[in-house]
Amino acid sequence: MTAVGPLETARELLREFPVVDGHNDLPWALREQVRYDLDARDIATDQSAHLHTDLARLRAGGVGAQYWSVYVRSDLPDAVPATLEQIDCVRQLLARYPQTLAPALTAADMEAARSQGRIASLMGAEGGHSIANSLATLRALYALGVRYMTLTHNDNVDWADSATDEPGVGGLSAFGREVVREMNREGMLVDLSHVAATTMRDALDTSEAPVIFSHSSSRAVCDHPRNVPDDVLERLPSNGGMAMVTFVPKFVLQAAVDWTAAADENMREHGFHHLATTPEAMKVHRAFEERTPRPVATVSTVADHLDHMREVAGVDHLGIGGDYDGTAFTPDGLSDVSGYPNLIAELLDRGWSKPDLAKLTWQNAVRVLGAAEDVARGLQATRAPSNATIESLDG
Repeated sequence: MTAVGPLETARELLREFPVVDGHNDLPWALREQVRYDLDARDIATDQSAHLHTDLARLRAGGVGAQYWSVYVRSDLPDAVPATLEQIDCVRQLLARYPQTLAPALTAADMEAARSQGRIASLMGAEGGHSIANSLATLRALYALGVRYMTLTHNDNVDWADSATDEPGVGGLSAFGREVVREMNREGMLVDLSHVAATTMRDALDTSEAPVIFSHSSSRAVCDHPRNVPDDVLERLPSNGGMAMVTFVPKFVLQAAVDWTAAADENMREHGFHHLATTPEAMKVHRAFEERTPRPVATVSTVADHLDHMREVAGVDHLGIGGDYDGTAFTPDGLSDVSGYPNLIAELLDRGWSKPDLAKLTWQNAVRVLGAAEDVARGLQATRAPSNATIESLDG
């Protein structure tokens, strides 16, 4: 009798408890590449030349639920209508591929999709700029199906500090705390990826419902501000929330953090913005990469984060958020959405039990959304919607 290896064991486990992935940027990639021409990027066909994501690779990866990011850039002057276009993109995908993708608004919807063998499709907004300082707009996004909002993206908003911007209001302002309370009342998960550690702590102090980190890893393992400090991870058990490990190499591998900083400085020394993509800028960047090869993250790199996060927060508070189609580079073995079984096999090799892996992939994420729904029901019975303004609370 042939022994079953860890990869086949991983695939078997994912057939019963598939991956809930916290963050996939396919809608933004479709906007940027083809301006939502879904015929030009038909994900029912092989899109590996253009995207990390298509239906066959989601199936191969054992994905059972996906939070599709409805991200828009924080510097867009019309962020709210752009966010609505992103939501519309997800709705078009759901209408186009109903045999594979199932609309999901609740934890019960996630379980129903699993029983049908379809991929539960939820939405998450990425950055408070998508509500334009309006609690009514926040409620409208919830009504349209958005089930989490990341409080900031890479830039501060008027009421919350980002991990990758200069200190602003020092965490959450009074209006920022009101945003969190209103999210609790609606049943929208508070996502703390991208936010400053001060904002993380203020949100945990304020939130009456479990919070999430939709795509963040451990700062103790890799010192990048996008990752979660141990003192914050330690608070997840009492809050009930979860941190969903991300795969972005420059967030998970210290050598990649250092390489990126050096590459950015090289661009500035040559007179270019570090994100410039003109032919002249790319020539400078390619020359740097030839002189100094880019460090490569692996499945093991990501597993190191999960091992540490399990030790600090406990296995009941972990999940996965790959950030596919939102990053230019991916770890070896996790090159696209088909790679999740490789991570589960690595964790099996490290001694993770099947019950613990079922929590990581499926059960924790379903529990957290259901808990947010329960909190919302209680709050709606005791408190009306807030019509506070940023001017009234922050002056």
